[in-house]
Amino acid sequence: MEIKKPIRSFRDLEVYKNSYNACVILMTKIIPKLPLNERYDLKDQLSRSCKAVPRLIAEGYAKRHQKRGFQKYLDDAMAESNETIVGLEQIKDIYRIEISLCTELITVYDITSRQLFNLATAWNSFKDKHQTKPLNHTSFYAKTPNL
Repeated sequence: MEIKKPIRSFRDLEVYKNSYNACVILMTKIIPKLPLNERYDLKDQLSRSCKAVPRLIAEGYAKRHQKRGFQKYLDDAMAESNETIVGLEQIKDIYRIEISLCTELITVYDITSRQLFNLATAWNSFKDKHQTKPLNHTSFYAKTPNL
């Protein structure tokens, strides 16, 4: 039986860790090998999309208290992950660069997209079941120590 650790930060999310690590590999081992003529097209687009995935997860996590806030960022992260898959497929099929590594990263981003979809679905169900009451500011201030 797997022991689940509490999620205290976006860094605790497996989908964040996987997408961040994949981004680092992509940026250091594949992007530098693209031909110069792809500098303003595939290279720029792929570097933007792979870096966007963990950034959107982190930004969305900060808005997890909003019903639609987190969902929007997860949807955007999934779109960027899917875009990264297409870019990797193009590198593999057109330029034949690091074919096995591209294939591994395509798998990682495919899993990432599915994890993001599942997280968004689970989050919606969780938020629907656990509607939070508005914060009572007077009780909040009463409990806040003087700083």
